Amino acid sequence: MPIDETISFVPIRIAVLTVSDTRTLADDRSGDTLVDRILEAGHEVAARVIEKDDVHLIIRHLETWIYDPNIDCVITTGGTGVTGRDVTPEALSRVSEKDIPGFGEIFRLISFQKIGTSTIQSRACACVAQGTYIFALPGSTGAVKDGWDGILASQLDIRHKPCNFVELMPRLKER
Repeated sequence: MPIDETISFVPIRIAVLTVSDTRTLADDRSGDTLVDRILEAGHEVAARVIEKDDVHLIIRHLETWIYDPNIDCVITTGGTGVTGRDVTPEALSRVSEKDIPGFGEIFRLISFQKIGTSTIQSRACACVAQGTYIFALPGSTGAVKDGWDGILASQLDIRHKPCNFVELMPRLKER
């Protein structure tokens, strides 16, 4: 998609939440991949946390970050599958004010081209809460790359045309 080079890049502040019962900062490859891509794009990593697959703990982080004026966007990785412990979409639904259904749809389209029908097991999703974007990606490094490279890199770049999420940020709290 076209980048309008006449517009100045606007870095945003992104919090990263890895949802996992087993990962640590030492072995969180999907979180590392996401952080690397955020920084390479010119954005700021405002916070990074690993949290267990517990809906209440995930909500606690999301609520802290959506009310923090120094965080524009939250990206989670992990907990989007269909097992009993996968509760990230449920956490997003509890804080969401507006769903962004196209995010999950496009994510699964991109993923389908790589892993076929297995993509149906992904519940990748997105929403807006308190003027903050929240995107939930699956926990694999491949899924993080698909989500960032295929959607978020351009939608979180104000120079992306014909439209992008960043240019809408000043209007997200309108009533």
